[in-house]
Amino acid sequence: MFQALPSKATVVEVGPRDGLQSEPEVVPTAAKIGLIDRLSEAGYRHIEITSFVNPRWVPQLADALAVAQGVRRRPGVTMSALVPNMRGLESALAADIDEVVIFAAASESFSQKNTNRSVAASLETYAEVVRGARAAGKRVRGYVSTAWDCPYEGAIDPVAVERVVHALLEMDIYQVSLGDTIGSTTPRRVQGLLERLLAKIPEPAIALHFHDTRGMGMANVVAGLDMGVTTYDSSLGGLGGCPYAPGATGNIASEDLLYMLREMGVETGIDLDKVIAASRFVADALGRALPGRYLRSHLARV
Repeated sequence: MFQALPSKATVVEVGPRDGLQSEPEVVPTAAKIGLIDRLSEAGYRHIEITSFVNPRWVPQLADALAVAQGVRRRPGVTMSALVPNMRGLESALAADIDEVVIFAAASESFSQKNTNRSVAASLETYAEVVRGARAAGKRVRGYVSTAWDCPYEGAIDPVAVERVVHALLEMDIYQVSLGDTIGSTTPRRVQGLLERLLAKIPEPAIALHFHDTRGMGMANVVAGLDMGVTTYDSSLGGLGGCPYAPGATGNIASEDLLYMLREMGVETGIDLDKVIAASRFVADALGRALPGRYLRSHLARV
């Protein structure tokens, strides 16, 4: 299987949004800006920097406008933000965000918990958001949460996942990231869903977003690489989780992913040492060590 690995992969850094939104502490705006600037200096081409949601629901990201306006914009680096509705889109456009991200779910229960809407109603809202974003010249990326399992419903029928993925792509979204929201899937299940989707969808339109709750994150990435998928979301230091998925721990750690890809000969263009420096910076801001395995082993040696 390793003979067929792609030579290059894209890593989307989601730590500033998906990582920090789950932290009990509110990181100061200046520290968020400093973190994002360090990540762009590390060679990332795509960083998800914040979320334009109601601050009552996610107070950790209440400073979204200030963060988006304060970061250093670099040529070739896409700064994206999560947008749940038209009000959020107005704020994102006011901040001149480069790319809009929307999030749907394959599970009805999770959709209700996460957005207070059914899957169908959420897709109607996102269709309006996508039209507005595209009219403003912004690209749109999408998530499908609970692509394998739901904390409330258990295993999700692949037909339901396929239905939501196609609905999003039909809205003129360039890529959909499949989320293992509670970190429960395994390589065979990853490949089973990808076989179904890639039979009708070109590979660049699919990305993968794994959590490492049960230690399966890196194995699942290898399964995705074997299927030809080349875009992966990760969070520096393994920050993150999901407030609506009880027991779900962080995203796969960027350092773990970058180390594995480098050692397997898959190029990312990202400087691992600079990512480690960014993780140390945010760990200082949080006042605690981060859980990423490669990060911890590296710091133990210095």
